[in-house]
Amino acid sequence: MDALTDLLRGVRAHGALVCRSLASPPWSLRFTATAPLTVATAARGDGWLIAEGHPPMRLRAGDIGLVRGPRWFILADDPATPPQVDTSEPDCDRWLLGPRTYGFREGGDAVVITGTYEVEGSVSDRLLNALPQAFVVPCADGPCPTLDLLSAEVAKDRPGQDIVLDRLLDLLLVFALREWFDRPGANPPAWYRALGDPVVGPALRAIHDEPERAWTVGELATRARVSRAALAKRFTGLVGVPPLTYLTEWRMAVAADLLAKPDATVGSVARAVGYTDGFAFSTAFKRVRGVRPSDHRVVALRA
Repeated sequence: MDALTDLLRGVRAHGALVCRSLASPPWSLRFTATAPLTVATAARGDGWLIAEGHPPMRLRAGDIGLVRGPRWFILADDPATPPQVDTSEPDCDRWLLGPRTYGFREGGDAVVITGTYEVEGSVSDRLLNALPQAFVVPCADGPCPTLDLLSAEVAKDRPGQDIVLDRLLDLLLVFALREWFDRPGANPPAWYRALGDPVVGPALRAIHDEPERAWTVGELATRARVSRAALAKRFTGLVGVPPLTYLTEWRMAVAADLLAKPDATVGSVARAVGYTDGFAFSTAFKRVRGVRPSDHRVVALRA
């Protein structure tokens, strides 16, 4: 399994809030992103993404912006244009033009689409922690068929439309993240970069593929075809923690995602990540994540 596939595994929108906005200059829309992740793209016309705590970022037609919540952000024709609409205000519906469509008038020069991953667990903590708080992925390969299809579907009101929009948003996010992780300027986590190392990579892939296995440093060293001492030194240098510490952290990251599933139990999750003793699992989870697995599950299911 490649690193990006592992990161993106589990990305799945559930009732995502998808809408389009039509406007002509000067225009500026303010959003309050309380959800884990919001996708913002310019389907037509150029604009700017101004996210809390970040300098303005150019958003050209076809580019995809991503914002991790909670934080406010603004989409505008110019960074100097003051917000004309705050989507969090109760009277925002007065700008409603049609299904999931807002704006000042039909036929606006600019069309922007936002899609919000409302549900915790739709995007894993592992992925969110690997991303900047806000960034823009330029449209490098010309027209994006998925964006065109999303733009066409967002204003429709047909049976099953929410499912269609969820899956299109997932595809758009995957395309954007694949492009971003391939960029030289990307700053992925240390473990992601270390997967390309000839020594550490095989050990990391073994951990990622089978987190439930009772790995030892010796077994991981055998996978890497080096001595235990050589693996431990190189692994710690590249990843930042020893192999078995990383194994525990990875297990708890996987467990956190599994605990958010409605049909999961603490016991089943413990077994899925290699613990036959529920108490030992709970102790490890609290040490790494700061809360008991049962408490994490309650919060995740309420979100």
